[in-house]
Amino acid sequence: MTVITNIEDLRVLAQKRVPRMFYDYADSGSWTETTYRSNATDFQSIKLRQRVAINMENRSTASTMVGQAVAMPVALAPVGSTGMHCADGEILAARAAGKFGVPFTLSTMSICSIEDVAANTTEPFWFQLYVMRDRAFIERLIARAQAAKCSALVLTLDLQILAQRHKDLKNGLSVPVKPTLSSLLNLMTKPRWCLGMLGTKRRQFGNIVGHVSGVDDMSSLSEWTTRQFDPTLNWNDVEWIKKRWGGKLILKGIQDVEDARLAVASGADALIVSNHGGRQLDGAESSIAALPAIVDAVGSQIEVHMDGGVRSGQDVFKARALGAKGVYIGRAYIYGLGAMGEAGVTKALEIIHKELDLTMALCGRTDINTIDHAVLLPGSYPV
Repeated sequence: MTVITNIEDLRVLAQKRVPRMFYDYADSGSWTETTYRSNATDFQSIKLRQRVAINMENRSTASTMVGQAVAMPVALAPVGSTGMHCADGEILAARAAGKFGVPFTLSTMSICSIEDVAANTTEPFWFQLYVMRDRAFIERLIARAQAAKCSALVLTLDLQILAQRHKDLKNGLSVPVKPTLSSLLNLMTKPRWCLGMLGTKRRQFGNIVGHVSGVDDMSSLSEWTTRQFDPTLNWNDVEWIKKRWGGKLILKGIQDVEDARLAVASGADALIVSNHGGRQLDGAESSIAALPAIVDAVGSQIEVHMDGGVRSGQDVFKARALGAKGVYIGRAYIYGLGAMGEAGVTKALEIIHKELDLTMALCGRTDINTIDHAVLLPGSYPV
């Protein structure tokens, strides 16, 4: 029996159990994958100050994100096609997050629909929105999220146009899987995944199929999505969506101080420093490198969150020290989901929480809300 002690153990197990095209979809970046890799490696150069002989009893990782109480300042990031890593994956991940006490964010491009997740969970979740040319569809999506009592809307701004991801092209990525010789041979090595998929009817993009006129199969869906991502998206649209939504609004994809100031002006409640996991502009700086300047510029005016490269509780600790009020995990929980289903997502959260708690203790902090750059070794972190 494999003993799971860290996120890397979950990654290795997921790679064995998830079909190659879906594993590669999550575990890759655009072009040379330079930004994808630097998201994780830039955390490693940040060094911690070890403290001793300090009372470490009664530690607390509890905090808030956009006013919502959380067991630790970590949310599950929106990940497209989550339900192809494990049958009914979005439902399972949302359940695990709800039980643990952290937010789950459902992607527009999810396999399980907004209604599926709402009907099969007890805790409110967040919804991530991509802006399409079809504004009537966007209005309906927002209304559906409102009806499902989603407690925040996460608007992604950095996917007006889709970057090229070489592995997806080479693998012939499709939802559901196209029956090619290569894909069928790979599926033969994934019996656990296949049995799960046979037991569910959720194998297409549930938020789109059946909700858009003329989109009722994979060929029509592919044609629709190719022409629907909107390159004209601008800050006027952000303000329109904020008014339409009426609740907590989080803007995802901010990497530049000027854009951060525009996010503040738009009236959003929070922004996420993010380069889309290194899946869009290859060559952009890592999220953790971009974080301090944005916190310095707007951190007193808006809640600043971050994602990208987070693989441990120490990464969460370092991001918190550099000013992030919330940290999102994507691949870390997707590895857990692909490896062990709902139990794997719970395991990923438990690992990150334990690492965060122990790091707090060894750095002399008992309350996560007191963590600041003083817990870091001067000269080792971006300023």
